[in-house]
Amino acid sequence: MKKGEPRDGGREAEHVAGLTPLTSARVPPVGPEDHVRGEGVEAIVYFDLACPYCAASWARIRELPLRLVFRHFPVSSKHPRAPALHAAAEAAGMQGRFWEMCDSIYTDQGHIDDPHLWERARRLELDLERFELERRSDAVAKRVRRDFADGIRAGITSTPAAFVDGRPVEGDLEGAIATIDRN
Repeated sequence: MKKGEPRDGGREAEHVAGLTPLTSARVPPVGPEDHVRGEGVEAIVYFDLACPYCAASWARIRELPLRLVFRHFPVSSKHPRAPALHAAAEAAGMQGRFWEMCDSIYTDQGHIDDPHLWERARRLELDLERFELERRSDAVAKRVRRDFADGIRAGITSTPAAFVDGRPVEGDLEGAIATIDRN
């Protein structure tokens, strides 16, 4: 390599000139492991169960006539208890009570420590031993991490976030989803 010559023989300059604008990956399609409820326009939401903005959005969109698909997006840097809450919801889901656990967490975000999660599990009539084992299992952690990683690849940087018909919803999440619902 001569002095002043690019280390890569000029390939880097060719590569940069041929770049296309950066884009995110498509949001993964709904699959059998997703939590889905309702009918209507499909809205895939990435929510953090410890996020107060998500809780406020949840209260407004959960009853809309939508095909609502919930995906985990725990932002532990902002909400240290988020991974535990998502694991609890996923473990409740393994006993058929995912949506009820999400509703319970979002309606009382002031009580999110383990004893409160156990009390929620009792109120939902879950098998507590099974709930605790699954909540701490590798399978549950892997499921939550997969949703989070898929969200990152799809361009999510904060919560709440949603996709309708595969396209990201910009701005006012509830307003946009409610408007789509009326069309």
